[in-house]
Amino acid sequence: MIQRVQSIYLFLAILCLGATCTGLEFFRFVQANEIVYLNVFGAQTIVDGAASEIYKEVPIYLSVIGLCLFMFMTLMSYKNIKRQLKWVRSLTFLYFLILIASIVYYYFGGTLFFSGAYLKELGIGYALLVAGFPFCFFLQLGVKKDKKLLDSLNRLR
Repeated sequence: MIQRVQSIYLFLAILCLGATCTGLEFFRFVQANEIVYLNVFGAQTIVDGAASEIYKEVPIYLSVIGLCLFMFMTLMSYKNIKRQLKWVRSLTFLYFLILIASIVYYYFGGTLFFSGAYLKELGIGYALLVAGFPFCFFLQLGVKKDKKLLDSLNRLR
C-alpha cells in the first residue's frame, strides 16, 4: 500500500541499502603506496595503482541482499499488522547489528592489512548504509501508530 507513509520509509531504506550493491566503497585504508578498500564484494588491495588481491571472506553482499529481501517481505505483509510489526522490529535490530559491525570493522579492520600507521577514509557507500537506518526507525514508528489506531478502532466496536 503506497498510501501509507511507512511504505515510503521502507522503500527509501531499500533504495539506500540497495545502492550499496552497485560496488560503492564503504571505507578505505591507506598506507604509503598501498590502498585497501572495502565494498559489498569484499576487500581489494591496490599497490602502486594496480589491483592485486581481492579478499572475499567478508560476506557483506549476502547480508545486504538478504536484508533488502527481508525489507521487501516486510513491505508486502501490510495486511497482517502484528506480523509486520514483529518483522519491523527484527529488521531494525538486524540493520543496527550491521551498522555496529561496520563501525567495528572501520576502527579495527586496518590492523588486518597493515602493521604500521595507516589512514582511514569513509566512502559514499558507508553514508548510504547509515542513511537507511533512520528510515527503518521511522518505519517502526509508523507501524506502531497504525497498530495503535487499529486497536483503538477495534475497542470502539
